[in-house]
Amino acid sequence: MPTAIAPEAIKRARTLRRNMTEGERKLGSELKEFRRIYGLHVRRQAPIGPYVADFVVHEKRLVIEVDGDLHFLPERQARDRRRDEWFNAQGYKVVRLTTAELSDAFDGCIEEILRELGLMERSS
Repeated sequence: MPTAIAPEAIKRARTLRRNMTEGERKLGSELKEFRRIYGLHVRRQAPIGPYVADFVVHEKRLVIEVDGDLHFLPERQARDRRRDEWFNAQGYKVVRLTTAELSDAFDGCIEEILRELGLMERSS
């Protein structure tokens, strides 16, 4: 059964779409191609229940979060854990990438997403 989307999450999602970080824009541009290449629709800044996921592939139940420096603060880490637990309880897997990872190892981030989507084998 679909989770009701909180009205404030819809407003927040619209604002976040207009104010994406450079890392989110770069990743979003690459993920947009997933529809053409793999037939998967990736939504950006998508409201799910009370939260807004940076990116989500609903068909594969995968949430992709891009974490900036603020996500390393203890209170933010606790909040992120609660979000992840909520997404997991809704049947979503959460992949967290840092802005540093996107900057330093972009291809590796894409490979991780492809593995989580089951589109690339895991290396042993």
